[in-house]
Amino acid sequence: MQTLDQFVEDSPWMSHLTTAQKTLVRGTLYEKEYQAGDVICRKGSMAVEWVGIIEGLAKISCESHTGKQISFITGIPSGSWFGEGSLLKRESRRYDIVALRKSRIAFMPEKTFFALLEESINFNRFLLNHFNERLGQFIGYMEYDRFLSPEARVARSLASMFNHELYPGMHYRLEISQEELGNLSGISRQRVNQALHVLQSEKIVDVKYGAITILDIEALKSFET
Repeated sequence: MQTLDQFVEDSPWMSHLTTAQKTLVRGTLYEKEYQAGDVICRKGSMAVEWVGIIEGLAKISCESHTGKQISFITGIPSGSWFGEGSLLKRESRRYDIVALRKSRIAFMPEKTFFALLEESINFNRFLLNHFNERLGQFIGYMEYDRFLSPEARVARSLASMFNHELYPGMHYRLEISQEELGNLSGISRQRVNQALHVLQSEKIVDVKYGAITILDIEALKSFET
């Protein structure tokens, strides 16, 4: 099991900090544990921390005033940092972050985050790249939601978690259930099962119980039916 110290040392922005900045991060970072279905960050709450996933899987979701829930097509896997947009704007969060499985979550207090922002050019560059990748991902989500078949939605949901700028800890064997993938794709578990059979028949993925191995990431990113 990865420790909090190991997680932060593996974060791509950490190696570019000064010794004093690293000491500040290690001294102020803390973690909490969440069960499947728990809300990690609630819509409407003030953003006062930068958030990282040490272990687990989460999704971004919003609920309308009528109670309809919308899950964005991407999952947030282990090794990820998120929530910097609301933190930078010092505003309340506009979405829920929900744990899809038992997860360990790291929190960086806003005071530490803004200290790094003020002092480290490399940390600023990391955030700029992070924003650019995230923007591209959400623009892509709008296309997926409107135009793609269920099979393609599943393919793009999987592919979106293999963006190594956003999710540097990902490997091509993903431990994920069909129910979790359905939550991310916005379709039923049964429809996910059918979609995975199609992707496996095309030799794009290899499906085993509780895990999916990506065989052709470029085909997965561009898959359409």
